[in-house]
Amino acid sequence: MRLVSYTLRGVTRAGVLRDNDDIVDSNRALAARLGQDGATNPALAADGLVPSNMLDLLAFGEPARDVIRETLTWLEGSGTDREELIAAGIVTSLAEAQLAAPIPRPGKVMAIGINYRAHASEMARELPAHPTVFTKVSTSIEGVGHPIHAPRESHMLDWEGEFCVVIGRRARHIPADRAMDYVAGYMNGNDVTVRDWQEHTPTWMMGKSWDTHGPTGPWILTRDEVPDHHALHLKTYVNDLEKQSAPLSDLLFDVPALIEYLSTAFTLEPGDVIFTGTPAGVGKARDPQEWLADGDTVRVEITGLGSLVNPVITEPDPS
Repeated sequence: MRLVSYTLRGVTRAGVLRDNDDIVDSNRALAARLGQDGATNPALAADGLVPSNMLDLLAFGEPARDVIRETLTWLEGSGTDREELIAAGIVTSLAEAQLAAPIPRPGKVMAIGINYRAHASEMARELPAHPTVFTKVSTSIEGVGHPIHAPRESHMLDWEGEFCVVIGRRARHIPADRAMDYVAGYMNGNDVTVRDWQEHTPTWMMGKSWDTHGPTGPWILTRDEVPDHHALHLKTYVNDLEKQSAPLSDLLFDVPALIEYLSTAFTLEPGDVIFTGTPAGVGKARDPQEWLADGDTVRVEITGLGSLVNPVITEPDPS
């Protein structure tokens, strides 16, 4: 399934994006199903099984996702006219809605640096003995189509296309051989970086966490749809020119290793996001160096995860 957070008339809810570009509101679809089955208060019952926001939906785990799958099957067989479903708020055309970041405000946003051999080489860094971990604050997160702000304080704005992992279960001390059981799904990400501010501190945080500098999406592809994430391929484009291209098999520390390492120190929770690192091809490493600027467009694509497209604009004047 392709899980999305969509905004319609100022309200953001969770849903499933279908192949025909219809968004099915999973909570409302379940309420309709329960109502047909004779539930006394179907809306309340649906809230208790499939919440209407993504963070709570992920916290309900695989049982909630199973209910969504069953409900989609029921909906397809119900014979209900599409216009009736639209009128009931169960279906919304993608063209009518704005996709938000799949998880608009994750509890934790963890990121890994220097996780591709070629990227370590282009940045003149030694291969790490352990994952290089930093954090991005949750207010950096944006969705597809939303603008990346080019700051007035720096011109050194760089792209970093990345494969993101979404945690689906709460746990600590997760061994690598069981780590995939704790993954809800995957999505594209762009670890946008202000390079000179990145060097202000050894933690990199001030260069990694500017508002709008963590685009993700357009959807979460559930783990059952990806038999082997190592087989996926990542590409990043700036203004339709390819800048990065690498198979995920090139990751120095793969997803199970990262989950084991991170969960050794702290509890992972549903909706937490891991940016797994960027491959070679960033702007800083080019000769001459290349930087994002007002009018540019960045596109990150990973096999099966759609296109994460974001325009770059000058950060609006706060006054």
